[in-house]
Amino acid sequence: MFSAEMIKGAADGPGVYLMREASGEVLYVGKAVSLRKRLSSYTRIDRAGAGKTAAMLARVARVDTMLTRTEKEALILEAGLIKQHRPRYNVILRDDKNYPSIKVTVNEEWPRLLMTRRVNRDGARYFGPYASPAAMWETIRLLNTLFPLRRCKSKQFRLGQRACLNYQMGRCPAPCIGAITPEQYRERVSRVLTILEGRKRDLIRELEGAMRAAAAALRFEEAAALRDQVRALGQTLEKQVVLSREAADRDVFGFVRREGRVAVALLLIREGALADKREFFLDQPLGDDPEVLAELLRRFYGPAERQIPPSILLPFVPDGVTALAEWLSEKRGGPVRLPVPQRGDKRALVELAGDNAAQALAEQASRHQQEERLAGMIAAALGLVRPPQRLECLDISNLGGREAVGSLISFRVGEKEPARYRRFKIRTKDTPDDYAMMREVLLRHLGRSREEGTLPDLLLLDGGKGQLGVAQAVAGELGLAEDHPALASIAKDRGGTGERIFIPGRKNPLNLPAHSPVLLLFMRLRDEAHRYGITFHRKLRGQQQLLSDLDRIPGIGPARKEALFKALGSLAGVNAATPAQLAAVPGVGPELAAAIHAHFHPPGSS
Repeated sequence: MFSAEMIKGAADGPGVYLMREASGEVLYVGKAVSLRKRLSSYTRIDRAGAGKTAAMLARVARVDTMLTRTEKEALILEAGLIKQHRPRYNVILRDDKNYPSIKVTVNEEWPRLLMTRRVNRDGARYFGPYASPAAMWETIRLLNTLFPLRRCKSKQFRLGQRACLNYQMGRCPAPCIGAITPEQYRERVSRVLTILEGRKRDLIRELEGAMRAAAAALRFEEAAALRDQVRALGQTLEKQVVLSREAADRDVFGFVRREGRVAVALLLIREGALADKREFFLDQPLGDDPEVLAELLRRFYGPAERQIPPSILLPFVPDGVTALAEWLSEKRGGPVRLPVPQRGDKRALVELAGDNAAQALAEQASRHQQEERLAGMIAAALGLVRPPQRLECLDISNLGGREAVGSLISFRVGEKEPARYRRFKIRTKDTPDDYAMMREVLLRHLGRSREEGTLPDLLLLDGGKGQLGVAQAVAGELGLAEDHPALASIAKDRGGTGERIFIPGRKNPLNLPAHSPVLLLFMRLRDEAHRYGITFHRKLRGQQQLLSDLDRIPGIGPARKEALFKALGSLAGVNAATPAQLAAVPGVGPELAAAIHAHFHPPGSS
């Protein structure tokens, strides 16, 4: 437990502190202008009413400190340590992995335009993430229409190759056949980047100038094409909601805290128009509002590919605002202001962002209440001691026992938790024995969950009383508590038109109405587990189908397979070859030749 003894001798200067538990795991990383004052403030926290902060302090076994020369250095060091340790009590923004981004592969000789959900440090330019996938696809369609780039994955073009169908349809400039010069292609890429950076008006002015020049030079076809591009860009600008009379780029933050929960809304304004909106939810974040806002700004603008506007409007002054402004300016390569407007249009923008944050928090609270009611209904229907919060469902998928897999999905009441999804390749059974397969997967999953302390509140099995019995037996073997996890199974009735729910200690299935929210949720869990398993199962079967018979022979690798095909022409030639012919192939030899021949001509075959 955190105590004043841990911080004796803390320096009165800027730096970073790491709170660790007994195992050495980092619980929290923080920065301070004065380490002594900041750490001393934790000794004055009311442990009874501090919620998440008290829970963390109860686990702290030691505190490490690192001095820096300036507050800005402390901020940069803190960001690096958080990225390295990913402490559970720091603000970690997780929205980016759920939303798609647009990627322009400027690191390639002939860049492409792609959709991606993963941002890598590969030299490409990333834009987003887009809270609305529909808006992202609309942007991609616009760019593919106005300034299409190549769509093929080829890293290098071959001499004499033919252009693909996209070129014939006007959807690709075909650099592969030299239909566009490198200079023209780079200009096209530049225009794509200009649009993605939100500078459509700049591009319109550039295109209008080019259009007038083409018309003056009597290049009327080129001028008409430029006119159409200007019109299309103008139409997209008309669709955007204009929030500012200034055609400026700025981000606007709204911040609301209620009953320990924080909601933040971010309005991304480009050229005075609303380009996108983001929402973040923090459950009992550590620190007061200025500290939380400062940490959120550091987390959001930390990634190297993040676009930073010259002005970021805030509802109040964040902690360490001077160091933050210096850090952001350095990352942007130009000055960044962090004003807190008090009147006028800018103040109205901050209030609008605050209204969005309040609405988002209210909607989340409503969803939370609905989830709590559903959890209570599950507990009542199954006779559980407490409402379950985390639910898992396990399904076994196989084709005649071959390529059998177990698929496990996880829900937080009614919401998916994809990060907790798991797939299991069955190791011990090649025959269609569902009970043995279920037992193997349950032993592996529940055993590991027990060690890691991640057991679900309710485990649902796809199957009937037999599968439920297997789960009960495994729980007993592992010494799990009778009600943790609670167990249930779901199966189609004999007519195949309804569903039956089985629970331990009850001979007959539960009689749940067809419209019961509990039954509908269980069906959703079962269907999601089935979908997840079938997807993996198909992938495994596809991989097996891609293997030739030679890949299944021990001792045959890519080099020997290539040598066999080169010497004998094909798989049919290998099949028809005699042991002597096989042994004559470089790298094979008599012993391996005999194994290959025996594989294709097993004893008893004609």
